[in-house]
Amino acid sequence: MKLPFPVARPEPDDLADGQRLFAPETGFLKGVVALAGLPPADRPEICFAGRSNVGKSSLINALTGHKALARASNTPGRTQEINYFTQGDGLYLVDLPGYGFAKAPVAVVEKWQTLLRAYLVGRQTLRRAFVLIDHRHGIKSVDREILSMLDAAAVTFQVVLTKADKVGEPARAAVLEQVRETLNAHVAAFPEIIVTSSEKGEGIADLRAVIAGLCRT
Repeated sequence: MKLPFPVARPEPDDLADGQRLFAPETGFLKGVVALAGLPPADRPEICFAGRSNVGKSSLINALTGHKALARASNTPGRTQEINYFTQGDGLYLVDLPGYGFAKAPVAVVEKWQTLLRAYLVGRQTLRRAFVLIDHRHGIKSVDREILSMLDAAAVTFQVVLTKADKVGEPARAAVLEQVRETLNAHVAAFPEIIVTSSEKGEGIADLRAVIAGLCRT
């Protein structure tokens, strides 16, 4: 019987497309703190969301083949703006502010949330949101908030499990079951999960392939 929300297994042609997409140089374009600062909506874009310290910067670095394109930090809430990166000439990669446990005043957090909601609802070229979940912990209450926000914004999202190298097989299966059960309640959830390890390179080619497919649609 086919599992709900299976782990993504792209075809060889898709893997090749992903390799080609990420062959050109990736560059930092700008940090955005207000909707007026968004770049022109002249190409597809995908965004990455995740709670603080989920490994989002490390994943973006691994995805693009850079060591320090997206700054990694152990300080929760360091990223306080929407960061845009150009992938060649045909794609924007968007790094959203980390959510949860942010060491920032309430007013600042509310400003981030307002900007995030407006971005998700209004960005017509946004093809998919990738929500990063720590494979050691599964979906937590703070993650459920962003999943509900994406449902409300009618933005298709796909879960990417991070730090898979730090989880043994029995624990992996238990977390996958918890994630699948949670996703069943979310209408905007894309029905595949991507399992990754930025440190070991696991799943990075799969994620590239999925993104390449989104650029064709």
